[in-house]
Amino acid sequence: MYERFYGFREAPFELTSNPRFLFFTAQHREALCNLEYGLSSAKPITVLIGEAGTGKSTLLRAALASDLCRHVTCVFLDNPTLTRAEFLETLASRFELGAGAGSKASLLGGLESVIRRRHARHEITALVIDEAQALPTEILEEIRLLANMETPTQKLLPVVLAGQPELAARLNEPGLRQLKQRIALRCELKPLELSDTAAYIASRIRTAGGDPANIFTRQAVTLIHEFSRGLPRTISVMCDNALMSGFALDQRPVDGDIVMEVCRDFDLGVGAPAVAKAAVATPSVTRSVAATPSVTKPAVAAPSVATPSAATPAVAASAAAAPPVAPIVALQKAPHHLALVAQGAHEAAPVKTVAAAAVEAAPRPPREVTERPASMLGLR
Repeated sequence: MYERFYGFREAPFELTSNPRFLFFTAQHREALCNLEYGLSSAKPITVLIGEAGTGKSTLLRAALASDLCRHVTCVFLDNPTLTRAEFLETLASRFELGAGAGSKASLLGGLESVIRRRHARHEITALVIDEAQALPTEILEEIRLLANMETPTQKLLPVVLAGQPELAARLNEPGLRQLKQRIALRCELKPLELSDTAAYIASRIRTAGGDPANIFTRQAVTLIHEFSRGLPRTISVMCDNALMSGFALDQRPVDGDIVMEVCRDFDLGVGAPAVAKAAVATPSVTRSVAATPSVTKPAVAAPSVATPSAATPAVAASAAAAPPVAPIVALQKAPHHLALVAQGAHEAAPVKTVAAAAVEAAPRPPREVTERPASMLGLR
């Protein structure tokens, strides 16, 4: 709907696993290399761990479509919540074993025959399972036994297990130690850093035919990163909805106010980082200092304020107690090639630190102090 308004050839933030929109960070390149190596070299078990929305499914499809895996015939399971009987039935169907593979023994015999015939033609047959954290223990045991198929020199059925961090926890269970020992390769995808989030957004916009410099402001990109917590799927959802809102408001580029509206619509503000809140609200530092307890009142009635150094501990304590107000400085450390801010977009104004504001707000000691008896000062 908004493609023509922003100059796109196609929608840039669809949630499908389209390899054309695959964005490579260093960790994504490493994971892709591990997957290609594990499949093309017939390693027993390769494990890919990543939080939901980090791009595991897209990486799996990219690895299977690569030149290194062009001779790999893959059986791909993306819904592993099956019983043991359903799992074996699915294998029989995917390997085209026919109706004769009724029992488990006949299925395993037919499966091994098919795999060995393919191996004789220098083909590799692989089993790839996505969402593997949902696999029942009994099916994980079946997978371990399938991975035992081998010749004297090579495994016959390499297995790839891709799942969320719960999969890593399950592999540490004592009952699955034999499966864990067969893991030859393991890689992990973590949420994106701020600079990677900016580059990810720019890459998808550029692939869709748009100009990254005219779509989102710097503040908008920062907020998208903070509220998405660096998860590519959530970033795409936020960007897609922000572009739709900008189109409805006839606004280019998309700014932080539109992004905050999207965050409220998707209820992403609960527990949001302080940096993101500071990016839009830009709270007054003086107000934050004023909220701290007893900054303007002396701690003791005695006129210890006669010496300037006496006020310093109270100010430091109040500054330490004050809630942190973090200015948006992360993008300033990002590489200059992340051209995601529209030309002329205003930068965030410099924000004083809480400690500096507290020192300015603290009462200044009088210049002249009359002498008082030592008894009034509590001295003996």
